[in-house]
Amino acid sequence: MEFSEVLDNRRTYRDYSDREVSDEILDKVISAAFKAPTNDHLRQFEFVVVRGRENIAKVIAPLAKNMAAFKDLVFEVDNTGDKDKMAMFADALPKQQRMLMQSGLLIIPFYNQKQDPLLHPVEQSSLNYFASAWCALENMLLAATDEGLGTVFHIPVADEAEQIKKIVNAPEGYEFICLLTMGYPAEGAFLPKQKEINIHDRIHFNSF
Repeated sequence: MEFSEVLDNRRTYRDYSDREVSDEILDKVISAAFKAPTNDHLRQFEFVVVRGRENIAKVIAPLAKNMAAFKDLVFEVDNTGDKDKMAMFADALPKQQRMLMQSGLLIIPFYNQKQDPLLHPVEQSSLNYFASAWCALENMLLAATDEGLGTVFHIPVADEAEQIKKIVNAPEGYEFICLLTMGYPAEGAFLPKQKEINIHDRIHFNSF
């Protein structure tokens, strides 16, 4: 695809077919992460790749107890009246665990958090490693799109991150930003309606 097409086609899919993602394509997607900018130029990323639904189920077991509570919370606190947003949540929430297993491929992007604890930063620059990891993930999302894959990620809540780090035996000092799954979209996969943004309403020159 042309780059503009990749941007236009980057979408969140939560319904996947049984078609397997090859190791060759997996390598291309992960290689894209190492082309992103990083704050220390070292690109200290590590990736745990989990294949097979049984293996994935073991890794995501800590998610189960939080899903029901999260679903209730979202519908209780939302007061925007945005029908497109709520349609997305209505589709997404029941699929949170299933979507991580359905493609049979789970990627956990780790990075070395060297400066202050992630959740207790001393200053904004303490989050540079975290920000770099998200730049790497964006490259992966675009690379996956270029290969005709759909992607979706789950950001850990509550104690999920600590539990999952133990399950995959992550080294001390390493954090992960999300659980990423990717695969070939199922026929008729639900796609949330995208918001149309007039960029000229969002651009401010010289001051906000």
